[in-house]
Amino acid sequence: MGIQATHLVLALLVVAFISFRGAESRKARLLDSFEYSAINCRAHTASLTDFGGVGDGATSNTKAFKDAIDHLSQFASDGGSQLFVPAGKWLTGSFSLTSHFTLYLHKDAVLLASQDMQEWPVMKPLPSYGRGRDAAAGRYSSLVFGTNLTDVIITGNNGTIDGQGAFWWQNFHKGKLKYTRPYLIEIMFSNSIQISNLTLLNSPSWNVHPVYSSDILVQGITIIAPITSPNTDGINPDSCTNTKIEDCYIVSGDDCVAVKSGWDEYGIAFGMPTKQLVIRRLTCISPYSATIALGSEMSGGIEDVRAEDITAIHTESGIRIKTAVGRGGYVKDIYVKRMTMHTMKWVFWMTGNYGSHADKNYDPNALPVIQGINYRDMVADNVTMAARLEGIAGDPFKEICISNVTIGMAPKAKKVPWTCTDIEGMTSGVTPRPCGMLPDQGPEKITSCDFPPESIPIDLVQFKTCSF
Repeated sequence: MGIQATHLVLALLVVAFISFRGAESRKARLLDSFEYSAINCRAHTASLTDFGGVGDGATSNTKAFKDAIDHLSQFASDGGSQLFVPAGKWLTGSFSLTSHFTLYLHKDAVLLASQDMQEWPVMKPLPSYGRGRDAAAGRYSSLVFGTNLTDVIITGNNGTIDGQGAFWWQNFHKGKLKYTRPYLIEIMFSNSIQISNLTLLNSPSWNVHPVYSSDILVQGITIIAPITSPNTDGINPDSCTNTKIEDCYIVSGDDCVAVKSGWDEYGIAFGMPTKQLVIRRLTCISPYSATIALGSEMSGGIEDVRAEDITAIHTESGIRIKTAVGRGGYVKDIYVKRMTMHTMKWVFWMTGNYGSHADKNYDPNALPVIQGINYRDMVADNVTMAARLEGIAGDPFKEICISNVTIGMAPKAKKVPWTCTDIEGMTSGVTPRPCGMLPDQGPEKITSCDFPPESIPIDLVQFKTCSF
């Protein structure tokens, strides 16, 4: 009986232990449960740790990401899949996404970009650019990359992607890079994309680059990089259609949002414009660049861009159009309203002599068309110069409309607040008084600068509540 009692006690202890471990496991799963908003929910779920992921900040997880996404890709036609990245520091090189897929970062998850050059595949230059931005050869694949995809979501509970860019910036300044630096997120030739609720730090170059894609949502993104870091643009929609950028906060060493569509003869030949773009509730700090830039790579055309409720602080310019002889293309039907600016060098800047070319084969007869530029309902203070508007001789920038804009000049502002060459347009209710090429049409025209009342299709997308 003693032996039987001992066995019984041991059995009960084992059962209790298993029950305890099961309760702990359920508790752990419960702690990792969450809900989030997305354009689509998924039927299948996995964690990076299921594929050997180690979040110690030192172990490479490039293979773990590849294995996880390769495995989950089988569910693309069976309700899709989501990959959960738990709390931890996950060192990784570039990895590629799949269709009908969600990458979700826990609030305490940090993706750390590897500094091992072997973990960054080299790709061909973008066809609309003809060469890399940093070097004539190819470019390193972005940290989070995807091509020819549909229905892709990159989101989290404000999880972090850290590009560890200092390594790349130093090599760029020393001229040691054979290829163009990687971006943090790039999705190309794809549709139905959501990038939301993330913090992006210290990108090697551009942060978010949707290119040759459509139906794109970028929401709730925080982007931080040193203000002297090279080419750390925030969000760059490039040859994209039907895009919405909302509720983003950006501190960068370059333009907070740069709208693009290809470079010189390569962009002209590729011929894919950026159009139907809406930007709302953007806050930007960039002392050496623009809040919103249009160009300079705009050779495929840019049209129907709408920006509203924009805040710029200690930023070089509010809205800047950048182009040059040889670009071709167009920037037209641009609408900006309700913009607040504090401590600016320029409020408005248009540049027709930007000059940077892909190579010497650009067409000197390819002149850009700049027309239908509408700015209204803006306030700025501590401004060095109200506007610098420089068109192209023989190719003036036309149909510029500026209304209901009050610009408070800085104590050491330029004596002439407006400089204008080769432009045409009108103003109403603008202070200080604009240049003669933009004559004031009187208070009755104060609402004359257009802003389309109708929505673009991306505004009609409905979010779903998804869970893990």
